Amino acid sequence: MKIFLDTANLDEIRKGASWGIVDGVTTNPTLVAREKTGFRKRIAEICEVVKGPVSAEVIALNTEGMIREGRELAKIASNVAVKIPMTPDGIAATKILSGEGITVNVTLVFSSNQALLAAKAGATFVSPFIGRMDDNGDDGIRMLSEIQQIYGNYGIKTEIIAASIRHPKHVIQAALIGADIATMPFKVLEKCFLHPMTDKGLDRFLKDWNNVKDLVDDR
Repeated sequence: MKIFLDTANLDEIRKGASWGIVDGVTTNPTLVAREKTGFRKRIAEICEVVKGPVSAEVIALNTEGMIREGRELAKIASNVAVKIPMTPDGIAATKILSGEGITVNVTLVFSSNQALLAAKAGATFVSPFIGRMDDNGDDGIRMLSEIQQIYGNYGIKTEIIAASIRHPKHVIQAALIGADIATMPFKVLEKCFLHPMTDKGLDRFLKDWNNVKDLVDDR
């Protein structure tokens, strides 16, 4: 499973990239606004750090506007994926943009039906929001499983991005289902490293080494 960071913070992206495990980035207008910088400028900066897909979202609500914005966003860098909302206008825009060879990530997906329509329109990626589903009393992981089965039934090539991830357990659940990608906040990625037994074991190894080192120094 590929790992994307869901952030527009360059420090987080650079640190994640330095670990060698970040395959791409997803952003949205809210994330970029937090950084108090220009949208196109920040997308270009991220694309220089991460060579995998970098999702940049349109803000238009009609098909014509989405197509126009999508084409402009795609010019920023070759690894830009245009994020299009899951609406009738968005699906129409996805069909046209994907037909032009532009990478499209259909976002704000909350049902298997929506994921199927996105794939039919030629989306490269589809982003089901599992955490937000859970927040509203639904089962985001079940939806993810349904999408995986539907795509498998028909050999659909659209990649599933498990989005709106809240905690490391979501990452494992998405991996068990077979999601292609999990996109997560930097703090969730950091938590994936952690386990108290690792800390305890490392502490024990260091104490034992110090005892051995003392013996060697005494000789």
